[in-house]
Amino acid sequence: MKKKVTKKKKQRDFQNTLAELTQKDDFIDYQFEHNDSSICLGYLKSAIDTEKLEKYILPQIQQNDYIDLNEVINDIPITKSQLIDDPDQLQEMLIQGFVFIYMENVNPQYLLIPIPLTKTRQVGIPEVEFSVVGPKEAFVENIDTNLNLVRKRISVPELSMEKMKVGTVTKTKVAVVSIEGIADKENVRTVIQRIKDVQMDQVIDSSYIQQAITDNQNSPFPQLLDTERPDRIAAVLTEGKVAIFVDGSPHVLIGPTTLVEFFSAFEDYFLNWTLASAFRLIRLFAVFFSILITPLYVAILTHHFELIPKTLLGTLVSSRTQVPFPPILEAIILELTIELLREAGARLPSKIGQTIGIVGGIVIGTASVEAGLTSNVLLIIVALAALGSFTTPVYQMGNTIRLIRFPLLAFAHIYGILGVGICIAYIMVHLLKLTSLGRPFLEPIFPFRLTDLKDAFIRLPFDKQNKRPFAVRPEKVLRSAKQDYEK
Repeated sequence: MKKKVTKKKKQRDFQNTLAELTQKDDFIDYQFEHNDSSICLGYLKSAIDTEKLEKYILPQIQQNDYIDLNEVINDIPITKSQLIDDPDQLQEMLIQGFVFIYMENVNPQYLLIPIPLTKTRQVGIPEVEFSVVGPKEAFVENIDTNLNLVRKRISVPELSMEKMKVGTVTKTKVAVVSIEGIADKENVRTVIQRIKDVQMDQVIDSSYIQQAITDNQNSPFPQLLDTERPDRIAAVLTEGKVAIFVDGSPHVLIGPTTLVEFFSAFEDYFLNWTLASAFRLIRLFAVFFSILITPLYVAILTHHFELIPKTLLGTLVSSRTQVPFPPILEAIILELTIELLREAGARLPSKIGQTIGIVGGIVIGTASVEAGLTSNVLLIIVALAALGSFTTPVYQMGNTIRLIRFPLLAFAHIYGILGVGICIAYIMVHLLKLTSLGRPFLEPIFPFRLTDLKDAFIRLPFDKQNKRPFAVRPEKVLRSAKQDYEK
């Protein structure tokens, strides 16, 4: 008697669930009448692959007379089909791209067949981290495709993938990837726990996760590195780092990371070590030049005239003869103009954006000098500073460099070179306190690690880098021997 009541209750619950589903505009259901029973089939049209439905499922249901759902499973050539007996799970499974089949007058079970519609773009070339040499594959928005791109580069059983769902509404799939035996277990546990603690209704991109799990969310410095290159992910995983994949995002997060990594292009590893080291030093010089040159110009012209060489003094005086503004206002006008042109070029379509950037820079720069609003010397300095900021390989760090120039300008105007020093000291104190997943952000500078300097400001040959970075606390410090992963 108890079984009959349970069966009737489940049938009633199923009818209620079916009534809720029929209110959805894209819900489709069919009734197939057979000799002894009727088969009900339903799905959400926007969630499934209709070609697979018409090719593999509907012909079988229409042509055969089934006794129970187990016979249906054996006839339909689609794996991962499952039987459930809880009608409350139907809606959630249908949204994920399942087709349900229910047979009346049979045990109250529901067959769920997965045929989700997966439309995604093909694997293309990197757009943000493009390199002339090296692989030409980039991540896409599908997490399974991205994981496959990494797995084919690291084909060892130690490659670990911890999957979970984040977001109370979006239920976005997230995967934490590491290599067991190399990655520090504490780093992996920290990442997993922080992701599980995220309390958000939506996670649309990996940047949401990045902002939610960073150590200091108020810092302008990014504490997790993001990349679109599978080869870079494979390289950092073998170093002992942790990668975070987010479904719907073509960028993968890397942690823990250090400041010097944001100025290292992955193309450095495809070049001879002398060339790579030279380009890396040029990149670092360009960044420091971009940050300091405009504040130093304002500080010297405002407070330290005696530092200007006599041979240069005439040029500066003549260039500023018609300028009615003090150096700080002149610098802010040009810096804001550059930022406006950069934002306009980034938000417009690519061809129009390039035109705006080139034509706008030439027209506005020439007109402002001829009108006497700015000096031609400062125009050159600001343009060079903008070029220097573009050499940063990581876009997020480039944004940080653009931002910290403005407080440096303010301190330079108020206190001169002393103010520039005070502002730099404040930034250094902030960086010393900053961590990435609990690890020092300024390593190997502080704490000083001589072995990690082999791949910091310069890149030594591969045979000299026989130890993994100490900053990530790898379980295996020495680079693995060949037999370690031979199975």
